[in-house]
Amino acid sequence: MDSVDLGVLRRARDWLRDGHRVVLYTVLETWGSAPRPVGALLALRDDGRVEGSVSGGCVEDDLLARRKAMTARGDGCLLITYGVSKEESARFGLPCGGTLRLLEEPLVDAQWLDELLQRCAAHERLVRCLDLATGRVHLEPAERDAQLRFDGATLSAPFGPTWRLLMIGAGQLSRYAAELAVGLGFEVLICDPREGYDHDWSDTPVRFVSGMPDDAVLAIEPDAHTAIVALTHDPRLDDMALLTALQSEAFYVGALGSRVNSEKRKARLLSLGLGEREVGRLHGPIGLPIGSRTPAEIALSLMAQVVAIKNGARLAPAAEARRCA
Repeated sequence: MDSVDLGVLRRARDWLRDGHRVVLYTVLETWGSAPRPVGALLALRDDGRVEGSVSGGCVEDDLLARRKAMTARGDGCLLITYGVSKEESARFGLPCGGTLRLLEEPLVDAQWLDELLQRCAAHERLVRCLDLATGRVHLEPAERDAQLRFDGATLSAPFGPTWRLLMIGAGQLSRYAAELAVGLGFEVLICDPREGYDHDWSDTPVRFVSGMPDDAVLAIEPDAHTAIVALTHDPRLDDMALLTALQSEAFYVGALGSRVNSEKRKARLLSLGLGEREVGRLHGPIGLPIGSRTPAEIALSLMAQVVAIKNGARLAPAAEARRCA
């Protein structure tokens, strides 16, 4: 589940509360190349406001054009397919002969939206089960590997917690990384027990976690949607966080430092009781090899690596051997 799509549901919920009619579109299937993945969402308000995306733009234009007909036909769900022919694929901007199948679902009840958003905010993973015949929705716990399923009568769509980034240290690099991470849909958390480092963050959407770094890692209960990176350059703080983070389910654990310092850090962690497998999870030096030198460039390389691993992209071995002052 993309955090952008949780944002679509949040906006749809707010529109319903304000008294608008809202239709939710879900990408059910794609054939060939398609601009958006299965499960992507778009909410369409009765006055033409749009939140989210199911294609590169032309499908959205057609959905807007269908708005009056949609309003007239009532509250039933409808299946829509775009790109059946080459000509239609070209018309709707679907590359390489792609085909897109959507579910059109008028929303009539905000209660399940409230519950789903609240439980995802509490880092639960859920499956939204929709009965197309009745429009009824119920929520069930989801397995970690749950995928969207559609059998023609029932849609089962997984939703999960927002991706999170916990940074140990509130220095200049953290500010650049936080800005990028927020734009990429991450919830950003920061721990820095040093006096004076928590100032001037009031205009940003980050949340500070109190306590020492190891306590902060335990407090957020890292899961497979959590990245943790130590950026203070102080072993007394960074190593505390890493000792706990490397034993957690966090999908990414990294630490700022040169290649030489990173090897020294790994040796320390081994001497402090971590196993080879746990220490082998540590990304250090952090980031992809883009020749970065400034804090902004290092933040970019860091977030590129985090997103690549989050998305399951294969990284060349050279990408794991890098610098950093």
